[in-house]
Amino acid sequence: MSGQLINGRAIADKILDKTAKKLATLKTNGVNPELAVILVGNDKSSVNYVERKGVAAKKIGLKFTLYKFDENITTEYLITEIEKIQNDKNLAGLIAQLPLPKQIDTAKILNTIKPEIDVDCLSDKNFNKLVVGTNFITPPTPGAIMAILEDLNISVSGKLVTIVGAGALVGKPLALIMNRAGANVSLCDSSTIDTATKCREAGILITGVGKKDLIRGDMIKPGAVIIDAGIDFENNRMYGDVNIAEALAVAALVTPTPGGVGPITVAQLLWNTIVCAENKK
Repeated sequence: MSGQLINGRAIADKILDKTAKKLATLKTNGVNPELAVILVGNDKSSVNYVERKGVAAKKIGLKFTLYKFDENITTEYLITEIEKIQNDKNLAGLIAQLPLPKQIDTAKILNTIKPEIDVDCLSDKNFNKLVVGTNFITPPTPGAIMAILEDLNISVSGKLVTIVGAGALVGKPLALIMNRAGANVSLCDSSTIDTATKCREAGILITGVGKKDLIRGDMIKPGAVIIDAGIDFENNRMYGDVNIAEALAVAALVTPTPGGVGPITVAQLLWNTIVCAENKK
């Protein structure tokens, strides 16, 4: 079997087009929303993502502001700075780029961001809305994954879906969304004993760990759809969790890294920003 690569950039462009139209309408009505990103330190994957967010925002005409802080700052200092930043009435979206340095209390930082501009949906209040189904925006990476399936006309209802990685950015929120859509979800983390078996059973396999070659060809069901949201770097080159060559020999469809989930995640973040701007009117 010879699988096909999913063109994430093409899907992202569709989302950016509809986001740009919404933004143009807002500007016509006197609303000029802004997305702000807080970057602490120089984590390679974080810098990469922030740069792409800025480029995409510029492409659609969305004001983008980057606030950079030294990696040695304290939680208290960063909270004070966030409170200053989010006083801007035009601010429609604010994110703290993860991961934050170890000395910073990540939960405190995420919960300092006002829920109405928390476009990453990482505050406790916004996660609780996701749990009960009252959210009006979707976390960007899970939203990107659902956008891929929608673009491919693939319904998850009644399907066996395995998600590898139970983190707050991908696994946990995606499992909630998938369950609500009628999928039979297996959520695997480092304590799961039979992860490989659960992967082989899944018609849709999603991974978001950040470990090169975590998913090999013998872990994939023939004809499966593989969506790779993991990011790892080796010798200054970006990789996902999935061994692409082996996956393409077994699966029907596979997202590449780069050029798969990443661009769509950025597009979903900008879409969330515009939706938040509309809700603030």
